[in-house]
Amino acid sequence: MGRLHPFAPTNQAEGYQAMFRELEHVFWRRSPVFGRVVAAQCGLAGEYTGLLVIRRYHTRRGQGHRDVCLIPASAHGTNPASAVMAGFKVVGVACDAGGNVDDADLEAKATEHKDHLAALMLTYPSTHGVFEESVKRLCAIVHAHGGQVYMDGANMNGQVGLCRPADIGADVCHINLHKTFASPHGGGGPGMGPIAVASHLVEFLPGHPWCQWADVTPSARSLARPGQRQHSAYRVGLCPHDGRGRLKRATEFAILNANYIAERLQPHYPVVYRGKNGRVAHECIVDLRALKKSAGVEAEDVAKRLMDYGFHAPTMSFPIAGTLMIEPTESESRAELDRFCEAMIAIRQEIREIESGAQPREDNLLKKRAPHGGVADRHRVDPPLCA
Repeated sequence: MGRLHPFAPTNQAEGYQAMFRELEHVFWRRSPVFGRVVAAQCGLAGEYTGLLVIRRYHTRRGQGHRDVCLIPASAHGTNPASAVMAGFKVVGVACDAGGNVDDADLEAKATEHKDHLAALMLTYPSTHGVFEESVKRLCAIVHAHGGQVYMDGANMNGQVGLCRPADIGADVCHINLHKTFASPHGGGGPGMGPIAVASHLVEFLPGHPWCQWADVTPSARSLARPGQRQHSAYRVGLCPHDGRGRLKRATEFAILNANYIAERLQPHYPVVYRGKNGRVAHECIVDLRALKKSAGVEAEDVAKRLMDYGFHAPTMSFPIAGTLMIEPTESESRAELDRFCEAMIAIRQEIREIESGAQPREDNLLKKRAPHGGVADRHRVDPPLCA
């Protein structure tokens, strides 16, 4: 698998052609529509490629002056960087107290920049761990003002089988195949970020003169040569045709796992954002900011202390400084979720000892010492299955 050259002759790569067609069948009918292009490397490469497609679309229609990209505060951190690299000017959009995109602010910004509006980059479910209930209205506002909608599909494991970006209003979307139904968030390693586009954008997909597989659709011509092939093979083997609804089931587990963690940790760590029904999406953000005042403990200290319990820390201080963003995905068992929650609860009890004065504020199990061995041996557990 790892020895096939990206530019191998077509007759030497027939198996991979079949694999990519199978991958299209499995995924693209559940995400955006019609066109698609497999971009290797990572989701960031997908973002950049998708934005260039939008830029070419505007230029071809004689509206190359459209260079404003609206990006909500709840978007992934790579979005502004991708937009700038693609030649757009970034205009931020505020979020409300519940973590949702502020509809009024987005409409005001879209109206203000209507003559130059190129795109909205929207992460759904959002990085705040909520489903934007007004997402269709947000897309409609941008379309009404001449822009296109780029949906960051890095959180696609909160969507697949339940909804489709195309039905929501997205024109372009990428999927992180190295993450969606693959491994826990932050697992590291090689990535793959294929994008899908609506029919009116197919002709603007990039091409490569050395990559012209005869039996691959023109819309998939550009980067259809395998990059990180292992991800594609894993996906095809995982869910052939999805005849038993396994993709939908995996999505449901991803959302259930995040809500399970949120409920278990809520008595000990406040969860920053929830939907109107009190639920989170595929991830939750636990708030550690008050601990700095009460015990001198910061998110970094908790992250280091988690190593003594056998865990690599979740995403730290993003999208909110002083928090941990926990995204278990569908891959963790109930036992593993419990083990993580029990570690977090035990750490909270250690912090309470600091707050009560039982442990010194400046030199304790978390401050200056973690990660370490001897004192934490009473909490030592077997290495996690997927952490």
